[in-house]
Amino acid sequence: MRLENVRLHQQAGLYDIVMENGLIQSITPAGSDRTAPVDSIDVSGRLALPPFVDPHVHLDTCLTAGEPVWNRSGTLFEGIQNWSERKKTLTHDDVKSRASRALQWYIGQGVQHVRSHVDTTDPRLTALHALLELREEMRELIDIQLVAFPQEGIPSFPNGKQLLEQAMQLGCDAVGGIPHFEYTREYGIESMHTVFELAEKYDALIDIHCDEIDDEQSRFVETVACLALERNMGQRVSASHTTAMHSYNNAYVVKLMRLLQKSGIHFIANPVTNLNLQGRMDTYPKRRGITRIEELLGAGVNACFGQDDIVDQWFPMQGGNMLQVLFTGLVGCQMTGLDQINQGIELITSNSARALNIQDRYGIEAGKPANLILLDAESVFDAVRRQAVVTHSFRNGKLIASTRPATTVIHHNGQQSVDFYYNQS
Repeated sequence: MRLENVRLHQQAGLYDIVMENGLIQSITPAGSDRTAPVDSIDVSGRLALPPFVDPHVHLDTCLTAGEPVWNRSGTLFEGIQNWSERKKTLTHDDVKSRASRALQWYIGQGVQHVRSHVDTTDPRLTALHALLELREEMRELIDIQLVAFPQEGIPSFPNGKQLLEQAMQLGCDAVGGIPHFEYTREYGIESMHTVFELAEKYDALIDIHCDEIDDEQSRFVETVACLALERNMGQRVSASHTTAMHSYNNAYVVKLMRLLQKSGIHFIANPVTNLNLQGRMDTYPKRRGITRIEELLGAGVNACFGQDDIVDQWFPMQGGNMLQVLFTGLVGCQMTGLDQINQGIELITSNSARALNIQDRYGIEAGKPANLILLDAESVFDAVRRQAVVTHSFRNGKLIASTRPATTVIHHNGQQSVDFYYNQS
């Protein structure tokens, strides 16, 4: 198949992309090569990007907002308490049905790679069994990494370590932790050693819910980075949330940044959820709830954005739209310069791919898998500003989703103006 008249990010002109045998065979200036396959689609200048990546979501909790009750305080801790009650009623079909629906939302909006945490503080591991099954069933449409996530702690939860290891034995891709939620700092440190030991034992990735709190004394990120450095595992380790970093004093951050650079770990911020959860105990001024993305990127540390929650106890509204996540994150981080917006697309594409360790097979390049999306936009700035529709999603050279953009017609003085919204960049 040939895609004709495609725009590429930060490249002038139009291009043709030829996809054969599941791979990108060639990328050439539009109209320069007609020896390629006969089947073609003229995309009329739409923007092509590699598929969106969500490096942080909880598919086991999705679509459970208000069950058994709504999170009235809007805090992280009430969300965890409410989920602990909902967790008791989980069934295999319940988890699988909700997660399947959320994954369909993702696929329709150009997401082809997801990393989902799944709660292991359930002695039955009900959600994990369901998501392991779903991971295989959905493989042709979307890649799913599963993180064994001890939502209520490791040493702080009965048999927490044993359940975490059982999840790894069942086939999770990464080991998770939540040190700031453990009963004591000592338990938090112990939990991090457990995570790294299990990751080495099972040759797995690591993704820690780290310092997701407005406590400037919550500094487990330095423990994560130090263990990653000591064990030479940095490129396999992600620290998610790290919202306490926005409360650290600048002198400490300067010292910390040196360790973060040397460690090579990744950072995953979840701007929509954390703008909602953080600062709940503040009066005014209220903290913004997002880690220091601009400073991390400036220091050469890989950082990216995740969605975190889909209609659940921690955020009841978002649903698979990574451009919405990016828009919110850029505003929340005050990264709205033109260059920052254009480079910001990496926060939901290539930077996220690095965090998931899939960068070798990701991107719009000849020889790589023919996975790409087309947006109803001329540029990244245009796409972010207008929250452009993903019109086509191709996976291994096959169309897996398509969406027709809305058309606006303005009626005035007997005349009609069509496509008022498109190309107004």
